[in-house]
Formats: sequence, C-alpha cells, structure tokens
Amino acid sequence: MATLAGMTSDPLLELLSNYHPADSAERADLDRASALIRTVEDPWTQALSLHVTGSALVVHPPTKRVLLRWHARQQAWLQVGGHGDPGEIDPLAVALREAGEETGLPDLHPWPDSALVHLVVVPVAAKGDSGPHEHADLRFVLATSTPDDVRPEKPGAELRWLTVDDALALTSEDNLRETIRRVGVLLNR
Repeated sequence: MATLAGMTSDPLLELLSNYHPADSAERADLDRASALIRTVEDPWTQALSLHVTGSALVVHPPTKRVLLRWHARQQAWLQVGGHGDPGEIDPLAVALREAGEETGLPDLHPWPDSALVHLVVVPVAAKGDSGPHEHADLRFVLATSTPDDVRPEKPGAELRWLTVDDALALTSEDNLRETIRRVGVLLNR
C-alpha cells in the first residue's frame, strides 16, 4: 500500500484527471476535489472542512443485487466506505478496506474494473467534537461471490441485499441514487 511518506497526492490527481463527470454539478464537485488535492499535503485528513473519502457500492453480479448499510449517524441507508487511515493515499484501497470491515465479506474485488464510478461532494452534519464538514467521496463498485457471508460490523449497522429498484426506493440520498443508477447500468450489461 502506498503511503504519504515521500509521495504526493498525484495518484488522486491522476485518478481524477481521467474521470469524466456526467453533468455540471459533478464537474463542480470534480473541480473542488481537484483543487483540494493540488493545494493540501494530505487531502485525507479529517482536520479539513473538505476531505477525501473512499466508498463503494458492493454488488453480487449473478443476482444483480446491491448492498446497502444503515448509517445511524446519518439516519440513512448508504453505501459502505469512509475515511483513509493515516498514510493511505489510494482511494480504491480505502474503499476495499472499509467495505471489508463494514461487511465482513472476504472476497471483495473491483468490478467490472477498478474505475471510479462516481465522485460527489456530500455534506456531513456536526457530531460531538466534529463540526459540519464535507466529503469529496470517490465511489467504486466492488463485487463478491459470497453474498451470504455478509455480517454487520457492529450492532445497529444493518446490511441489506437489494435489487437496484429496491435500493433506489430505500435510500433517501439523491447522490446515492445516482450512484445506484450507474451501477444498475453496469449490472445490466
């Protein structure tokens, strides 16, 4: 795994430079994320009001189902993912680690490839010592061949396998609905 020691955020810039936003709102999010990465030493640090996160929509391609997780803090059904650990700079590696921790699935892998499927800047409400901030969330698709092995990371972090239509109906987040729609297209190829 690559670390910050002796390296820059170039892997992030390279990932974003090859990304094609779908509309003007996503273009604005891409511009903000790119500016962040170019101007700070560690765009992953939670000390910043806008910082990078890595997440994924987990899928089981044979059944065309997607996995959503209940996030108590946001009171919403969302994808899995989160913050990079100190020294992590690869968003796909962050998404893979976080997805493994949150689902218990041992065989997660990028699907159908390692491409970034969606970039979105999302607001996060204040909690405890953490004030309101934003995540420049880099979203990937990860697949499993063992969906029945899924287990919640902790009590209250329920996981549900859903059809694309059911996932679209269950989540309250428009940006996640867009991610799910994109993944639905991939599942139906």
